[in-house]
Amino acid sequence: MSRMKFYCDDYRCIDCNGCVVACKEAHEIPVGVNRRRVITINEGIEGKQKSLSVACMHCSDAPCQKVCPTDCFYIRTDGIVLHDKDKCIGCGYCLYACPFGAPQFGHEGIFGVKGVMDKCTFCAGGPDETLSESEFEHYGQNRIAEGKIPMCASMCSTKALVAGDAAEVDKIYEYRTAKRGANTSLKPYGWEAYNNGK
Repeated sequence: MSRMKFYCDDYRCIDCNGCVVACKEAHEIPVGVNRRRVITINEGIEGKQKSLSVACMHCSDAPCQKVCPTDCFYIRTDGIVLHDKDKCIGCGYCLYACPFGAPQFGHEGIFGVKGVMDKCTFCAGGPDETLSESEFEHYGQNRIAEGKIPMCASMCSTKALVAGDAAEVDKIYEYRTAKRGANTSLKPYGWEAYNNGK
């Protein structure tokens, strides 16, 4: 079976946050929880500023799964890392283990009591019955079951965010890097003009 993955092209990402808004809207995510966020490094430095859309990277050897005391995480055969909210106790171990800061904790009530963990599901739902109201309520849309790509990638205006079968995503990555002149002796027309020869 194919493995699913994300790829964000830092040459194309324009920090519009369309992916963040699309994710929040599609899954009706509460205020204070962001399954996806855009990070910008070297902001304001001409030629060095880069933006990346970051979420759960659905690791093949997920550290969140290793530290969870209730075993609420599981990895599907297609490599998507999901979690069972009914098993989560909100301890936060997964947040400290994840190098991407993907696990999010909503706060409930007047005193801001930490709720159960929420994270990117690659739009693949959760352990509840597929395409049921319960699944949508707990995990949001199950676009994978509908044969669609995740909402964030489908709404990316510059197609910087790519999601799907790992082999296809790798082909897109290789094509784009070759077109930019990476790892080649020849560079495409206009390369120096846009990148100052670097």
